[in-house]
Amino acid sequence: MSVQLARSRLRSALLAWFDAGAAAPPRAEDGRRIDWPRVLPFLALHLACVAVIRVGWSPTAVTVAVALYALRMFAITGFYHRYFSHKAFRTSRAMQFVFAVLGASAVQRGPLWWASQHRHHHAHSDDEHDAHSPHRHGFLWAHAGWFMARENFATRTRLVRDLAKYRELRFLDRYDVLVPFLLAALLYATGEWLATAHATLRTSGAQLLVWGFCVSTVALAHATFTVNSLAHTLGSRRYATRDTSRNNWWLALLTFGEGWHNNHHHYPGSARQGFFWWELDLTWYGLRLLAALGLIWELRPVPASLRRPGGHA
Repeated sequence: MSVQLARSRLRSALLAWFDAGAAAPPRAEDGRRIDWPRVLPFLALHLACVAVIRVGWSPTAVTVAVALYALRMFAITGFYHRYFSHKAFRTSRAMQFVFAVLGASAVQRGPLWWASQHRHHHAHSDDEHDAHSPHRHGFLWAHAGWFMARENFATRTRLVRDLAKYRELRFLDRYDVLVPFLLAALLYATGEWLATAHATLRTSGAQLLVWGFCVSTVALAHATFTVNSLAHTLGSRRYATRDTSRNNWWLALLTFGEGWHNNHHHYPGSARQGFFWWELDLTWYGLRLLAALGLIWELRPVPASLRRPGGHA
């Protein structure tokens, strides 16, 4: 690679921190090469978690971290996954945008990128074209390496034409760093205000930033990543799907229901992934609450015939 070309790609990678549309298109020779300059902020987020040693902790900071983990996990599982990727229910354009913003705050890119990559996964699950199959590419690549690769940076627009017609979703997808930045700024400002107005809470701007943003986001990210890695490796198989998806109850707890992954690959269109009452699916209960409030509707059920192990989607 020439020096001029290397500089151009570095400049594109750095600009892509702020504008996903500025990223250089992948080249055939890139293969599965990781774009290290572009993923530096993701690595820095992990390193920033070490700052808990400096900022300490407080019940307030830990509560905020847990609450943001839960809220953003629900936004990812309920909307990025079950709504944007699979259209498992319907909602208004306003509600679609609200949860797209909440999902974007999880620092897992924009809704179009997320849905397009997931739809691609279902079309090629565990075959040679699957971007994050642990059986094709190894556990670590399936867990976190795949999304750092140049070949997987761009949104697969042809797979999300139904979503790309909304300009607000296209905006969130292109400037996917904006919402996380605003969340981080809000947490810092709130912590500084609490340090002055409610000193008995023993928190600060730096503490809320580290716990509420860094620690919570990293925990959320790796919990989500387990669905690509562990949910295709550990667990049981009720249904003979064409891939290696598995049901895992403790992953289901961690990911609010996504651990019932063999169920999901058997019938991806369902709004409920815990097919039976004993399969805890917290996202499903959250969606039922939103439906009761009239904010979403037409939740797609699992046909009774398909819940039997011999049923076919």
